[in-house]
Amino acid sequence: MDEHTTPNGASKGGSAASELPLGFRVAAAWSWRLIIIGLAFAGFLWLIVQVRIIVIPLLVAILLTALLAPVVEWFVRRGAPRWMGVLTALVLFVGAVWILISLIVSQLKHGLQDLSTRSEEVWWEMLHWIEDNKLGISADQIAGFFSQLMKAVEENQGAIWNGALGVATSAGQFVTGLLLTIFSLIFMLIDGKRIWYWVLGFLPARAHAPFDAAGHAGWVSVGQYVRVQIFVAFVDAVGIGAGAALLGVPLPIPIAVLVFLGSFIPFLGAITTGLLAAFIALVYNGPINALLMLGVVILVNQIEGHVLQPLVMGNAVKVHPLGVVLAVSTGALLAGIPGALFAVPLAAAANSIVNTLVKRQWEPGIDPVADYHRRNSTAAEAKHRARHVAKLTRKKGLS
Repeated sequence: MDEHTTPNGASKGGSAASELPLGFRVAAAWSWRLIIIGLAFAGFLWLIVQVRIIVIPLLVAILLTALLAPVVEWFVRRGAPRWMGVLTALVLFVGAVWILISLIVSQLKHGLQDLSTRSEEVWWEMLHWIEDNKLGISADQIAGFFSQLMKAVEENQGAIWNGALGVATSAGQFVTGLLLTIFSLIFMLIDGKRIWYWVLGFLPARAHAPFDAAGHAGWVSVGQYVRVQIFVAFVDAVGIGAGAALLGVPLPIPIAVLVFLGSFIPFLGAITTGLLAAFIALVYNGPINALLMLGVVILVNQIEGHVLQPLVMGNAVKVHPLGVVLAVSTGALLAGIPGALFAVPLAAAANSIVNTLVKRQWEPGIDPVADYHRRNSTAAEAKHRARHVAKLTRKKGLS
């Protein structure tokens, strides 16, 4: 018998591990693996934070590409040049944004000053009411506290905005991000498939098919999310805007537009902009009207939360409503408003990618990158031959 083994065949070096319970050893094996995964994920987040001025515009461009790509493909399927579809999609998008901005600016141009004046009047009315009802707090104390609060906000408004946006912004950074978004959007619409297969080319050949299938599934989920979220935002805007108009709340159109834009942050956006509608109702029409407006906001958000999100959004992105809430909260905690905006599409894409990889939903033995390049080469050769034939035909016609 070997001097390094015990009578029962176990080695001395492994005796300590064998004495531990199996559950303890399994937990230890999982623990160090989870620690490594956590460190890698933390490092990935740190890298994203360092290059966030590039990552955020790129993510915005991806969402816009998912929204506008069906327009481009509609033109391509009908034999039109791709550039025509790209140009039409961009014109439609810019026109829609311009209409929304024009509605807000034209409506608020004259109403914003009046809203400010009315807000100040309601504030002083509330202070007098507190004094008249002997609540133990003087109007001077409340006014002093409010003045200190406003002073603190003014002194720290830069930090507050940077925290909300998740990135320090300046005029130069904003312009840089806007240009990067526009250029990325244009190139993704024109040559998105080529960019994707170029990225896949950096991976080993055996990983091409799984990653291509997973990426396609994630892209479909992102596209479905963007289109369904527009529908949800439209329902929120119509519901709250119509409620404001029926209750006689001023500025119903700007309220509806703001609700539409805010609804792209699921749950939190519509609630925040809806509270703004309740505040306007309070300022102009009194507390009863404000409570009614708040009831409309709650009703619309209940319809969104119990009908639209589970049935429409849930079927589109396959993410449970609780997962949506947790994703939005985590994104807002980590990256402010951009994190809340991108949390759900990232969660939807991750869910589809993991499901595709787990279920092995790809064709084995096929390299999509090589197949793409082969099809491109065949198409280029066919175009070259067609041009050559056309030249020969023109020469024969001249002769």
